[in-house]
Amino acid sequence: MAYHLKKTVNSFCLFFCAVLLISTATGQSCQGKCGEQLDTCSCHSTCGSLGTCCPDLKQFCLDVSPHSGSMLGGTDFTLLNTALQKTDSVLCRFKASTETEGYVDEDGVGHCISPLLYQTGWIPFEVLINGVAKGWGTWLSVHHSKLDARFKITLVNATRWQYYGTPNTGGTLQMTWNSSLIRAEKIDVELWGYNETGEPYGDSWTAGWRYLYSVGRAVPNTGSFSFTPSPAKDPHWRWEMGSMRVSPSSSTEGQRDVNSLWSGAHALAWHLEQLFRDDSARWATAKCLSWDALEERLPNFLSEIADCPCTLAQARADTGRFHTDYGCDIEKGSKCTYHPGSVHCVRAIQASPKYGAGQQCCYDSRGAQVLTGDSIGGSTPDRGHDWGAPPYGRPPRIPGLSHWKYDVLSFYYCCLWSDNCQYYFKHRPSSDCRTYRPPKAGSVFGDPHFITFDGSAYTFNGRGEYYLLSSPDKGLFVQGRTEPVKLENGTLAKATRLSSVAMRENSSDVIEVRLTEHPNALEVLRNQQVLLFSEQSWMDLQGVFVFSATPGNVSVMFPSGAGVEVRAREGTMTTTVLLPLEFTNQTKGLLGRMNDDPDDDLVSSDEQSYNASKSSPDDLFLFGSTWAISNETSLFTYDSAYLLDQYLYSPKHDTDFVPAFSLLENPSDPLWSDMLKICFGNGASFCKYDTLSTHSLSTGNATISAVRSHTALVNDLAPVVACGFLPAPARGEKIGSVYLEGSELAFSCPSGQMLFGSPLRTCHENGHWSGTTAHCVSDNMEGIIVGCVGVATALATLLAAITFYHRKLKRYGFYI
Repeated sequence: MAYHLKKTVNSFCLFFCAVLLISTATGQSCQGKCGEQLDTCSCHSTCGSLGTCCPDLKQFCLDVSPHSGSMLGGTDFTLLNTALQKTDSVLCRFKASTETEGYVDEDGVGHCISPLLYQTGWIPFEVLINGVAKGWGTWLSVHHSKLDARFKITLVNATRWQYYGTPNTGGTLQMTWNSSLIRAEKIDVELWGYNETGEPYGDSWTAGWRYLYSVGRAVPNTGSFSFTPSPAKDPHWRWEMGSMRVSPSSSTEGQRDVNSLWSGAHALAWHLEQLFRDDSARWATAKCLSWDALEERLPNFLSEIADCPCTLAQARADTGRFHTDYGCDIEKGSKCTYHPGSVHCVRAIQASPKYGAGQQCCYDSRGAQVLTGDSIGGSTPDRGHDWGAPPYGRPPRIPGLSHWKYDVLSFYYCCLWSDNCQYYFKHRPSSDCRTYRPPKAGSVFGDPHFITFDGSAYTFNGRGEYYLLSSPDKGLFVQGRTEPVKLENGTLAKATRLSSVAMRENSSDVIEVRLTEHPNALEVLRNQQVLLFSEQSWMDLQGVFVFSATPGNVSVMFPSGAGVEVRAREGTMTTTVLLPLEFTNQTKGLLGRMNDDPDDDLVSSDEQSYNASKSSPDDLFLFGSTWAISNETSLFTYDSAYLLDQYLYSPKHDTDFVPAFSLLENPSDPLWSDMLKICFGNGASFCKYDTLSTHSLSTGNATISAVRSHTALVNDLAPVVACGFLPAPARGEKIGSVYLEGSELAFSCPSGQMLFGSPLRTCHENGHWSGTTAHCVSDNMEGIIVGCVGVATALATLLAAITFYHRKLKRYGFYI
């Protein structure tokens, strides 16, 4: 009774405080204080829903549209809720140093132009009106490959652009764009070049964009342009990679940071000198040899990059450490231009620590890794990680562009424009997965049920906020909020569901994912502010990446390699946490201790042990309650009166809520027969509980689907034994290109050659190949080889006889 009275008083206090804050807000301003909670009002992002905002919040804490664009700059974005004079000057200052000139449109609305930025992620900016700072906001700078196609130039038939001038490739080139994104009737079509100069890995190593020339001036902004390129003249032909740009013809040629659209970076084959067109293979060979000499002088980065997963299934399942390569995506038709023969590639999400290098892993239709020792389409490591690496700004950490400079353009030199791949693969050999170790997965789903990292399964139906995972030594924390399930008639069931998950690793942004009113949609928050994925599906944030291609799926990736997958299905939330093996014996919480021993999975916060299969529901309920968080450790957002009242100002574990630990299975229940059709096999008991507790077949179906998805994930992540790459013998042939346990490789020699060594080798479970290395030798060498073998055998026999004779003499005392 006292507790319910307390909740009533709290609700009244919340309402009174809100009114008081609004009525007294006039004394404080959000100028220079965006994101702060002031004494009498709030400039924090939650103030809108709480009704506590300072009156001038929107004036100083800017909303913009669109909120993202290419890191190459040129996006014209509106400063929402601004009322300016046409004569006002607008200056937009990004990262406190890079400035672009904005303007005021006919409606008195302010605009900024995004600048060239050698980094991705959220960039702070301020707006100066007539020289005075008036507003603050953030801008999302996006990698050109990850930029939505709606916001960039499309090179029609991109292969022609990048092979132009090679044999049988020429003609007219075409490009298209969304004309509404350029505020002009006439546009210029320009070529810009990119290069990195200075001593590699030294202080003088810098990146630079340069305007080269225009291929069209004052042409109609119809969204399409075609031209027939001519060979470049000195010095322009020295720029071998770059991008196309369209911008208003009212600006001067090559003017930076004006409203514009860009293509992705590409090899400028169409622009290169006449010598390239005269003999592209010879020209490219010289470039390949020059690159080879440069690589010989540069540091070796291969030892510090991540090893590739052994199978396509592992690569797609290990979402904490690997993500789809946009250039070779099986779900989008597998257009693997740079990896022929592959159907899917992934990239290591994190760059290597010292050199900022990357790893790319490609797989064929069998699900086997493709290696460069067998195919031009094999997996290749990268000196420059395609997605860049913090702190960005300088080579080789420039997103996309450093990778093109050192890893892609050289592939054109050696492999695509000439037949010299041996030089490229000498410096970019595939890793063969012998050191790869798959992560472990733990899941939370349904009302809610848990499968720990070591495979124990149990139910904890507490109401409150809890640690799903606590790993203080690794700095990783994942928290879950549960709420009672609401039935169709509006009453509350005696069961709960996961409604929100919040997470952080060390000093990263806090990411929260929570259910919405739509049964199959999620809302994502960054530091308590909603993230919108309407423009971009990939967010490069502070110490964390977030990917959401559809409203119901969210992937969160941390530098440690930990990944969190959140799915919304039929009003329930499924959360899967993937941890690399470095987290062994480093985890606590509701997802258990990860150490391959399911018997000691469940340890309470006060170090009491429970067994998931043997403990009673009451004991498991007690275990779960110990992992309630505190307000001081909470990562959650409380942006409504309901959340404040029910979670912030209430116990983190609601002791008044007692769930139904079991439900009577009644064959006369109208749901019974349909329930048995979906609730069978592994997870059937969880499915039945959720169906009966919520009176919903769709909820039960979502639960059994979650169990099956988790089982499939664990199977996909099962460890695989790899024996490593074996080459074909010199001048010989090899049949087979799979190097995993049970695989066989067959070796043969051409006519006139004999095979010495094992013609057939098998990969054993100990990670070693059977047999001996195969070699091919000429028939006329056979006698010499046989003779040498005979001599060696005779010498061995003679040596054995001498040894035996000496031992005999010694035995009879002839040696002193």
